[in-house]
Amino acid sequence: MSTAILTGSPVPGSSIEGDLRSLGFDVRTASDAGDAEALLAAVPGDQRVAVVDARFVGHEHALRLGLTDPRFPLGAIPGAVTAQPAGRQALTRAMARENSASGGGVLGGAPALPKASVGNVDGVDSLADRIVAALDADGADVHRPELGSLVAEVPADPQARNEARQAVAAVDDEAVRLKSAVKARDGFFTTYCISPYSRYIARWCARRGLTPNQVTTASLITALIAAACAATGTRGGFVAAGVLLIASFVLDCTDGQLARYSLQYSTLGAWLDATFDRAKEYAYYAGLALGAARGGDDVWALALGAMVLQTCRHVVDFSFNEANHDATANTSPTAALSDKLDSVGWTVWVRRMIVLPIGERWAMIAVLTAATTPRITFYALLVGCAFAATYTTAGRVLRSLTRKARRTDRAAQALADLADSGPLTELLARRLPAGIRVPAPLGAVVGVALLVLAAAFDGPGFPLLLAAVLYVLLSADAVARPLKGALDWLVPPLFRAGEYATVLVLAARADVNGALPAAFGLVAAVAYHHYDTVYRIRGNAGAPPAWLVRAIGGQDGRTLLVAVLAVSLTASQFTVALTVLAVAVAVVVLLESIRFWVAAHRAGAPSVHDEGEPA
Repeated sequence: MSTAILTGSPVPGSSIEGDLRSLGFDVRTASDAGDAEALLAAVPGDQRVAVVDARFVGHEHALRLGLTDPRFPLGAIPGAVTAQPAGRQALTRAMARENSASGGGVLGGAPALPKASVGNVDGVDSLADRIVAALDADGADVHRPELGSLVAEVPADPQARNEARQAVAAVDDEAVRLKSAVKARDGFFTTYCISPYSRYIARWCARRGLTPNQVTTASLITALIAAACAATGTRGGFVAAGVLLIASFVLDCTDGQLARYSLQYSTLGAWLDATFDRAKEYAYYAGLALGAARGGDDVWALALGAMVLQTCRHVVDFSFNEANHDATANTSPTAALSDKLDSVGWTVWVRRMIVLPIGERWAMIAVLTAATTPRITFYALLVGCAFAATYTTAGRVLRSLTRKARRTDRAAQALADLADSGPLTELLARRLPAGIRVPAPLGAVVGVALLVLAAAFDGPGFPLLLAAVLYVLLSADAVARPLKGALDWLVPPLFRAGEYATVLVLAARADVNGALPAAFGLVAAVAYHHYDTVYRIRGNAGAPPAWLVRAIGGQDGRTLLVAVLAVSLTASQFTVALTVLAVAVAVVVLLESIRFWVAAHRAGAPSVHDEGEPA
């Protein structure tokens, strides 16, 4: 339930009351400023409330953007201001001050104030605008949506009102709403092959009362059916899988467009959208591997390699962004060159396509699945992702080396959380002599190289155990100091590469049925934990609880455990151990993740929505 308080002199023929009711507001009218303050006080504290000038002229979608967006405690457009429960105290305080200043006089009946007056817009005395000015003076964070061609104003006289109404009639409100439903920055395939029609699917869903979460779930189900079709190993199954994967991506685009079209943002929805994207893609990898196995071709190593590479790519993105989230003096010649290239139209699309974002990646996978074999599909995916990872990582390394930036404690803490260090590393980090410490990225690189090379060339044996111990020591040394160095954002992705690659190599060397699928399950479970950590940090919820990280050992503990299991068990026993470990990790992290996000949603955590780089 939401309440709108109309203030000012009512205007014959105005649609403002009907517009507010269509947006879900219970409309009440205030005769003067004192009455408006009393009505505001009578609205329950757990409801959204808006103060709107009765003389407002504008598009309904302008009101929707200004007054119903759930992501912001306070919002405003000319002639209207709103507050969610989190912003009610600030709104009440500003209303009381403005009421006191005006003496509680009749609204809309006083002569126009001078241009310099607080809350005066184009010579019009509007209580809503005065309240916004007071909120600004208090330092409150008031969201003002970008309206573009939409009209929102409080006309000063009949002539201005007539001109405003003509301006409203000249702009197609629905066309603007549909256009704004599409993400501002997206990949070439999504922009030109999906969004031109998926926006209409989003509108169709909105008019039938469907929610973004329902569409997200439909996308997941469609992708899982696609994976099941691929798992049949038949040509017909592969063709159906490719078609269904594209259908799943269409729905994946639709859920975000529906959220923007109807402003149905939520904490739970953002989490579902992000995690389901990963679940869909990696489940499809597993389906392809199963289908290939039915045809006598074992590509589980390729499927696991593709998942490892894709996950490490994402961790590079997350770590770099978090390291520079609030960096000061953030300048770089490389960044300037990038901005210059983005000013040339065709280079924008080339640069977006070569990083193989989700649209291009899924389109490639779908076409290759239908037309070729799982092995060829995975080869193309690995080559494309490897090139994209090299391109993006090299560019970010250059930016980091050439920019002069001072990173904050918040950034260092985010990187430490992304590192996923367990109790063993934490203990060693406190006890290591300060004199032997090396730069964090160098220590991580050396540790990962020793571990993976030992696993690849020697397999289970004493050298592997020694390399695993050295890896843990170097991991502890890397995180012993705050990660504020120019390249310290590389530490989390290096840890991911070390842990995942070790599991992959040891499972491949076991050379028994089921080892690689078990390794795939373990890496998938651990990767989910790492993605969940990212989404919590992005949602300003902090890292997962310390007990969870300790319970699943941290990246160092798990890596050491896998090495010990590989050395001490037979190949068949090692496969069983990987399976048990995968199930245990999956159960613990999934239960805690679901508990956290559902609780956050029910507690009214701030709504979020990711408008960043395509994944």
